[in-house]
Amino acid sequence: MSGPSTVDDYLADLPDDVRAALEQLRRTIKAAAPDTTETISYQMPTFKYRGRALVGFAAFKHHCSLFPYSRKVMILLEQELQSYDTSGKGGTIRFTTDKPLPAALIKKVVQTRIGEIDAR
Repeated sequence: MSGPSTVDDYLADLPDDVRAALEQLRRTIKAAAPDTTETISYQMPTFKYRGRALVGFAAFKHHCSLFPYSRKVMILLEQELQSYDTSGKGGTIRFTTDKPLPAALIKKVVQTRIGEIDAR
């Protein structure tokens, strides 16, 4: 099974409301982490920083998800994430198109993850 080869390909096949929400998420991530590259990893859009997966995102049938790829980030931002459905060993933050993640929270997730990568 072949998936999308670029982030634009991934987004192109989504319903309008989902595409709009994920494009806004993408812009916010780029603004918070301009020194990143976009790729497709595990058939979903992923931003890489210093060769490591920084964050990823994906659309699902009933929600969208932001993946910080770090349980530590989820623990550090536990208070800020209380009102969101979260789970997973590597961290998943679920949201819907009618209740997207606030830009300030996305930036905090991205900056926390950058700090984690830089500390390695």
